[in-house]
Amino acid sequence: MIFLTASLLVGLSPMCMAGQVYKWVDAQGVTHFGAQPPEGTEATTVIKSSPSVTKPPAPPSGGPIGDQKAIDKEVKKQIAEQEAQLKAFCEQARTNLAQLQNNPRVREDVEGEMRRLTDEERRQRIDETSKQIEEHCQ
Repeated sequence: MIFLTASLLVGLSPMCMAGQVYKWVDAQGVTHFGAQPPEGTEATTVIKSSPSVTKPPAPPSGGPIGDQKAIDKEVKKQIAEQEAQLKAFCEQARTNLAQLQNNPRVREDVEGEMRRLTDEERRQRIDETSKQIEEHCQ
């Protein structure tokens, strides 16, 4: 029981200290510790008093929080670029689909020569373009 009490006192003593602890050596060479140093004797501070309210240090600007902000900014930039590319793709796909549906005489450039799509090719392209719009565009 005494051992348990002593252990608790030793373990909790740093939390209970509110003041400074000084260390000094007297004229006979004996080391002493106390809350107040004796007058006329040089003492060193062993434990400094801890302030009752401590403010956490501000994170450095280049630290983990700053790095995370830079990463977040880069990710948002990439997402915006992807959304812009998708929007342009969808606009072009809708334009192509309208041309395929409204014009039975669609031509394409094949190796520098203009060639008219057959009805079967036109129908296939309409299906493919519709499928792409359905999958990627809202």
